[in-house]
Amino acid sequence: MSPEHEEEFRAFVAARSPALLRTAYFMTGDADQAQDLLQTALLASARRWARIRDRDQPEAYVRRALYRHQINRWRALARRPERLVAVLPDRAGGRDHAADIALRHGLIDALRQLPPRQRAVVVLRYYEDRPEAEVAEVLGISLGTVRSQASKALAKLRASYPGLAEPSTSTVTDSPAPQEAVR
Repeated sequence: MSPEHEEEFRAFVAARSPALLRTAYFMTGDADQAQDLLQTALLASARRWARIRDRDQPEAYVRRALYRHQINRWRALARRPERLVAVLPDRAGGRDHAADIALRHGLIDALRQLPPRQRAVVVLRYYEDRPEAEVAEVLGISLGTVRSQASKALAKLRASYPGLAEPSTSTVTDSPAPQEAVR
């Protein structure tokens, strides 16, 4: 990589890494795995930076690399699944957070239950607020598939996590407070 290209790549990474890391976190559900995933995607993109920057959409290329690498990880996990434990280990800090943190964890758990394609569609469409056409382009699927996968995914999310409101009152990206029990 030439010094000029390296400088452009460093500037791109500095500017876009926080947003890409948030996306990676929603795709993996784990901060460490999200960092690994982002590093993998950025490494693959750095190798091709001269060609990528000429296309005038380097972020789209990096995001596609991010999603493709995560799909490969899901496939690898399907071949050799992780062992499930009854009790999750304590997290750093170990203290109880506000209700919005509980809702966020519940949403991430619900996202983990989705198949890879539905999860990618939900993250792109509702978390990143990307248009359906762009989601279709990034994932290499048709517009109708984006719509059907989003519909199925939202139905599964609502069924598995009742804290999510119907689309008429909020979207998946909203963080409403959990509803109190009706007496």
